Amino acid sequence: MADELTSNSAAEITRLIAAGNISCVEVVEAFLQRIERINPALNAIVTVAPHVLDRAREKDVELRTGKTTGPLQGLPLTIKDTIDTAGILTTYGSRVFAHHVPTEDAVVVAHLKAAGAIILGKTNVPEMAIPYETDNPIFGRTNNPHDLTCTAGGSSGGEAAAIAAKLSPAGVGSDLSGSLRVPAHFCGIAALKPTTGAISMTGHRPTATGTLSMGGCVGPMAGCVEDLSLLFAAMAGKSEDFFTPAADSPRSRVAWYIADGVAPVSNAVVKAVAKAIDILKDAGNDVREEIPPGFSEGQRLWIELFSRVAAKQMREVYRGREQHAGPLVSPFLESNSQTSIAKKVETAQALAKAIVERERRREELRRWMMTTPLIISPVSATAAFRHGASRVDANGESISVFRSCSYSQTVNVFGLPAVVVPMARTSAGLPVGIQIIGRPFQEAEVLAAAAVIERAAGF
Repeated sequence: MADELTSNSAAEITRLIAAGNISCVEVVEAFLQRIERINPALNAIVTVAPHVLDRAREKDVELRTGKTTGPLQGLPLTIKDTIDTAGILTTYGSRVFAHHVPTEDAVVVAHLKAAGAIILGKTNVPEMAIPYETDNPIFGRTNNPHDLTCTAGGSSGGEAAAIAAKLSPAGVGSDLSGSLRVPAHFCGIAALKPTTGAISMTGHRPTATGTLSMGGCVGPMAGCVEDLSLLFAAMAGKSEDFFTPAADSPRSRVAWYIADGVAPVSNAVVKAVAKAIDILKDAGNDVREEIPPGFSEGQRLWIELFSRVAAKQMREVYRGREQHAGPLVSPFLESNSQTSIAKKVETAQALAKAIVERERRREELRRWMMTTPLIISPVSATAAFRHGASRVDANGESISVFRSCSYSQTVNVFGLPAVVVPMARTSAGLPVGIQIIGRPFQEAEVLAAAAVIERAAGF
């Protein structure tokens, strides 16, 4: 019975609860049983929320007395461990915060609770959400449910692995360089990176300060597109469902590309993109191969806009506590106190130049997307890589893991919404996803196209 319950989508669970077919306690108990049985091999969920069954009993009382709080009534959700949850251990994957229990919820968590959700637990992250592999000095690494020798991705890797293994029906991750989309692609689930600013990041660490606010976001992760829509509405504080997938999406012009000039892609990724394009073509869309304006400069701009700012923030967090930094964070902590004034001025000028270029290219892209509102692209160059890898093989070429994720980084640079859906598997059985990219604040349009692809792909 437990596995039967946990195999349902988040939307199906909410419907079952609302109809009185199952209780909130039954749902939570089913997921707790599955976590106890399967999580030790994955290390996806690192903290189970205290008193979670008490919260479920409270939701059942509300249902019986007609005092339901919203569309997510009784739905258990997991939250990435970089997002504050009141009364629940939140470490950001750092020894500095190994015993940190926030007194307030992040805004996004408060919105989910207001919609009736129950926080089931916290999911594993890389230390301070930095690299593309989920591993940290407190909890260790998370394994991919499809192959334990491979990574679940980062930085929302624990969340992706938990959902893929049915330890959680859905949850919340965050993204500055593909941290929602790469783990979803690696683990075979769906994820929505919203338009920058669509959902508050207050209560997330690292904080989205300075230029990081141009690209950082929080977003939903789930097993299907319908669940993404359900969660996005609640996370954004909307009172009604944001979007219900219909049988068809509006026909439009769609651009696609598999060569951004930065990273070659594997044959499995090429086939996945081609499959998505065929689906949209069969649905009556005007599909053409074309790289969008500015996309070939995306990774360079990502480095110029975000890398130094992120490193500076790491130095501030660990100042005087450098001994607590793990091996992946330590390289960012080299002091720049001896940097000359001239060098600091040069760095500031370079950042200002990058900001101006980003705005110019973003406006050019916005005009182009008025007639081409959807873009299909890879998520990264390959499927999930083995634990500890710093390089991957992309169609016979060895490239760095960072370079392999250029397709995701570019979307952050321009602040666009994007949905990842799984399309196929490699010969080794690893999932391969694609991303559907849309215009700013047109999440409904992107979700509609993603629903059509998801339905036809049959993953």
